[in-house]
Amino acid sequence: MNKASEIDIASVTKLYGATTAVEAISIKIPGGTYCCLLGPSGCGKTSTLRMIAGHETITSGDIRLGNTVVTDLPPARRGTAMMFQSYALFPHLDLVDNVAFSLKMKGAPKDERRAKAMKMLELMELQAYATRKPAQLSGGQQQRVALARALITNPQALLLDEPLSALDPFLKVRMRAELKKLQASLGITFVHVTHSQEEAMALADVIVVMNDGRIEQAAAPRQVFERPATAFVARFMGNHNVISGRTVENRGGTMTLVVPQGGRFIATDPTDEIGETADLAIRTDRVRIGMAARDGLGFTGTITNIEYRGASVKISVAGAGIEDFIAILGDSEFFATPVRIGDALHLCWNQEDVIVLGRTGSEFHQ
Repeated sequence: MNKASEIDIASVTKLYGATTAVEAISIKIPGGTYCCLLGPSGCGKTSTLRMIAGHETITSGDIRLGNTVVTDLPPARRGTAMMFQSYALFPHLDLVDNVAFSLKMKGAPKDERRAKAMKMLELMELQAYATRKPAQLSGGQQQRVALARALITNPQALLLDEPLSALDPFLKVRMRAELKKLQASLGITFVHVTHSQEEAMALADVIVVMNDGRIEQAAAPRQVFERPATAFVARFMGNHNVISGRTVENRGGTMTLVVPQGGRFIATDPTDEIGETADLAIRTDRVRIGMAARDGLGFTGTITNIEYRGASVKISVAGAGIEDFIAILGDSEFFATPVRIGDALHLCWNQEDVIVLGRTGSEFHQ
């Protein structure tokens, strides 16, 4: 395989008429990393992937692959390969001819392209199915054929558009492991579009969280999970409670935040901003129950919902001007002193577990 190449996206914008799909985004994806573009539908992640591939024109800005500016190059000359969500296999061709198709289009001799296709099928552990048609394969096997067809072009970067979305939940988990192992063994750059937080966390070296055509945060999975940069990231990743309010006091490194309905909360903050709106985040698994809170580090509310999740239990609480505050408890902790919907519940947390959002950078550094 070619040496893995860095992908440099520099102030790239994509307009569809008067609609802005991607707005002046900039990021460097280090060579040889597994990068996931993550976000809700319509956030610009697929448009970004298609611009890297050359399947969408760039309205403004540039994309560089390694040392080459590929902004105006056709897809076949970029050094990238794209695996589409639908796999787009040819139903009338066997697996060898499906995998070898791009080499056929380039005029490679039949024996050469079939030999290379067999090597790719061996890499995917599909050599025993070489003479089958796609319809005779499972969804996971079809996906590996599509991967082999993309990789036979010897790309510097592989681009994957929601490659696991058509698979059942059990197969998704298995194919995640296969994709991660494949990327590590090939050493090339993978850029993978997904709307699944779990998928991105499991696969990526770097997660790029997108929203409304912009990058909210680009960081390693652990940083995105533990130190979300914005309220959107904290809410979208689903593992933090977000408290939004106005700063009424900030001195000695401690901020006091008041929510519109009157609840008061504190956080460690080195700035001295007063009167500004701010967002705090507290991880759902750091919330403790049953103990009266110290001033500003908890509240008493009413339980609105309880969800049993096997190893954990999710408790939703309303109070102190917050409609939906979540505590995640271990199952043994919950069932030691169970509670019911409608019960009053004390919640508390430690000050070191409170994050002031918007105070951290979003640029990824390897």
